[in-house]
Amino acid sequence: MKSLSDEELERLRGDLESDSVERKESLKGDAPTKVREAICAFANDLAGRGGPGVVFIGLRDNGSPVPDFAVTDDLLLQLANMKTDGNISPVPSVLVEKRRVGGAECAVLSVWPCDTPPVRYQGRIHIRWGPRRGLASAQDERILNERRRAGDRPYDVRGVRGATLEDLDLLRFEQEYLPALVARDVLEANERSREQRLTATKMLVSEDPAVPTVLGLMVIGKSPSDWIPGAYTQFLRLAGVELTAAVADEAVMHGTVGDQIRRLEEKLEAHNLRAVRFSDVERERREAEYPMEALRQLVRNAYMHRSYEDTHTPVRVYWFDDRIEIHNPGGPFGSVTQESFGRPGVTDYRNPNLAEAMRALGYVQRFGAGISIARKALGERLRFEVEPGFVAAIVQGASR
Repeated sequence: MKSLSDEELERLRGDLESDSVERKESLKGDAPTKVREAICAFANDLAGRGGPGVVFIGLRDNGSPVPDFAVTDDLLLQLANMKTDGNISPVPSVLVEKRRVGGAECAVLSVWPCDTPPVRYQGRIHIRWGPRRGLASAQDERILNERRRAGDRPYDVRGVRGATLEDLDLLRFEQEYLPALVARDVLEANERSREQRLTATKMLVSEDPAVPTVLGLMVIGKSPSDWIPGAYTQFLRLAGVELTAAVADEAVMHGTVGDQIRRLEEKLEAHNLRAVRFSDVERERREAEYPMEALRQLVRNAYMHRSYEDTHTPVRVYWFDDRIEIHNPGGPFGSVTQESFGRPGVTDYRNPNLAEAMRALGYVQRFGAGISIARKALGERLRFEVEPGFVAAIVQGASR
């Protein structure tokens, strides 16, 4: 992903019939919504151009610059946040820059086609044909689905050999997942078959044969760990500070990723004893040893970023007398390295479609913010062990 040249931007600025250009005079009024729709449409790349689409902020519809338009840091930050604010999923590849086009400053968003379409903005699939933008038809959606080649897919949307439609909880899909992912008015007007809906949401590789994906089993599977050996959770409460200490409580949690998260967070809540504080405050106050919001972020990060491929290792949570350790298989991925792990703004997705599903189900509010939220709540009590094959989040107790 690299910047377009000045010559390419100048050519696009004046091409009024192109399906790869959107122009906005500013980011006022409904422009933020229209820009997000354009990002979604360019990421879907229905025309199959294979190149980036461009959104200019600071140009009129005819391509001429807006006089005295200022590209501020706040504007660039607002544009950059559009791809990770949870409205567009899966997260597209977007480059935001301040450039000189037509002799004046403007903001430029370059959006690359997504490898795993369809991309949705608030549950709707936006596409472009020529200079116009609109919602995808059933045929458009089918084209986008067929474009996902099996060999190029992330692991989470690959088919699971031997699994069938019978291994998916179809009632859960219709009543829980689909309404969370797709806008209500789109659902009400939807004339697609059940298999088409499952394929469009990446629960199936294709309509015929109906082979479930890893994502389908993780999100609506009846027994995911039957097919994905490491897709479960181990919890241990140890009466000491070493792994050899006596076990005070233990649990093994199976089910969908949502089931595992709920059960684990309930277990953490139950063990998070609250101390009574009254000596230096006017009114009695009960305080938990560990801030639950921080633990939730770390737990959900573990499920989202762990490796499910070629491993029998579950998410493991060890609660010691002096600390909590959350381990997940799979080290840094993609653009994230051992050195850059946890830095604000540095993120990549081993399981981009699972991340999309977790956002739809309410387990993720903003992509890339989990560690920052946990660090804000915990400060120096939080540290990470980052190795090529695993990541461990270690939270020290409040009195340590």
